[in-house]
Amino acid sequence: MKIDHFKDKSKSWDMNSKRVQNAKSIAHLIIDNIELSSKMRVMDFGAGTGLLSYFISPYIDTIIAVDNSPSMLKEFKEKAHEFESNTEILELDLTQTEINQTFDGIISSMTIHHIEDTKALFEKFYKMLNVDGFIAIADLDNENGTFHSDNRGVFHFGFKRKELKEIAKEVGFKDIRFKLASTIKKPHQEFTVFLMLAKR
Repeated sequence: MKIDHFKDKSKSWDMNSKRVQNAKSIAHLIIDNIELSSKMRVMDFGAGTGLLSYFISPYIDTIIAVDNSPSMLKEFKEKAHEFESNTEILELDLTQTEINQTFDGIISSMTIHHIEDTKALFEKFYKMLNVDGFIAIADLDNENGTFHSDNRGVFHFGFKRKELKEIAKEVGFKDIRFKLASTIKKPHQEFTVFLMLAKR
């Protein structure tokens, strides 16, 4: 049986101002570095309650929210009317399912450390992108395993940028670059979040 790790967190997810701030910083960096257009269909991988999508929505035509947490997507659905773009919701586990659609871009925030096989995921991203389509993926820089208080469902304690770049390159991505998106301050430590940008 599938476990929804976010079932008890979805209601309070957006109340955390650090989380909102983080999503906003990532979104602004995407907007500043990618030429978004009102014709674009963009997939938000691990969309959750739609924090990142919300800030990107004024610049594109459609957000396709992909997530395997029904409780998170329920929250997304409830506020979709506030978005300035069209929205579609796909409740599925991308590691197990194929999506027979193509996208102009794929955005993602703080999700890929929950995916065991990073290369297989990037291969799927590559296949689903239109020519010149982009990925804009934000996640933690390499950390010591203390970012989450509970590491169930966490496969990577952040990433080394160089290793992630190699994986993306092997898959076929080009123009790969990294930017510092934000710093998350926790009582015991500060954690940096990168934004990885690349083109198909």
